[in-house]
Amino acid sequence: MNGKRKGKVVVLHLAARYPFAGVIWQLLHHLIGFRQLGLDVFYIEDHRAHVYDPTIETSTPDPSRNLKVLGGVLERYGFGDRWAFFDSVKDDYIGMSRERCMELIRDADAVINLCGATEPREEHQRSRCLVYLETDPGVMQLELARKIPTSVTFANSHKLLFTYCYNIGAPDCLLPTGGRDWHPTRPPVNLDQWHPGVGPAEPAAFTTVGTWQNNGNDMVIAGETYYWSKHLNFRKMLEVAERAKQPIELATNLSGGADYDRAIAGGFTITPVIPMSLDIDEYREYVSRSRGEFTVAKDIYVRPRTGWFSDRTVCYLAAGRPVVTQRTGFEKFIPTGAGLFGFDTADEAVDALEQINADYPRHARVAREIAAEYFDPMKLLDEIAVAAGI
Repeated sequence: MNGKRKGKVVVLHLAARYPFAGVIWQLLHHLIGFRQLGLDVFYIEDHRAHVYDPTIETSTPDPSRNLKVLGGVLERYGFGDRWAFFDSVKDDYIGMSRERCMELIRDADAVINLCGATEPREEHQRSRCLVYLETDPGVMQLELARKIPTSVTFANSHKLLFTYCYNIGAPDCLLPTGGRDWHPTRPPVNLDQWHPGVGPAEPAAFTTVGTWQNNGNDMVIAGETYYWSKHLNFRKMLEVAERAKQPIELATNLSGGADYDRAIAGGFTITPVIPMSLDIDEYREYVSRSRGEFTVAKDIYVRPRTGWFSDRTVCYLAAGRPVVTQRTGFEKFIPTGAGLFGFDTADEAVDALEQINADYPRHARVAREIAAEYFDPMKLLDEIAVAAGI
């Protein structure tokens, strides 16, 4: 990219609906990244759904707590007067006015439907360029291939379709294109927000953050079921910590049962994911004070060879923390073997941890270099801007 772009972008997302630090960081990396490109950036959350309150672990029609958290973050990063949330109970926008939101959606050079957070309505379809930016591939591709009316309507409402299924269209990717022109992309990460050197020079424990088991959205491809959860893959790795003599901590919602017992017996430690995951600074510090990330991926990303990569994992890399993660096909496009390791088996995972520990400073340095080269918002988001004609 030569010089900065000029134009206006609206991002649609669900950071108030799910006010977890990882979700908010995902939004921030896009808002800040588009702004760094020189664009005028606004955030509108208008999915019209109730929000999830993690303190009571249920949905609620009252968004006030979540908006206080999100609003404070947006203010801190310079978007204090550039956001709005549609309150379905009050039938009105909080933050920017309804009139201002409608004007922005109509006049913006691009409206980015991040995560497919919003089912496009008439006002969205009047936008110059509505872009679907898919972070969780699988369901949409299969439903388009099966011509499910709701998914066809959803896709038809967008001018451009971007996806984290980086391997889509390749012979070894089992996900169909559904007859659509998909633009593969990766999760952007702002290196300025993740600082190597925070915490000990060589922290003790590898970590990861997330939900142990996800329910729903399992998919059948050619008669075989693929699961929308990663706990099945974690179960195959619960002896890795002990075998590698490497402390591994899982920040998750697993608190008992057979999986918990096996993890503890296999050398893992488990810590509650809340409240750490509700504060973007505590979350960033947790990542930065980790030795690296050890994790697996959802079955639906792994066996179909999607090429998917985690927006949480890129934060570890940006913080200069090496990563050992399950292969999804991403290794076709991103170098592995230093700073970033892929594995299919427990033996490969143990070997990767041992290689990192044999020369930790080198792998920490390379991790940061991979983040800079392959997950730079100025490259990834500029590809979206170019496609949108900005």
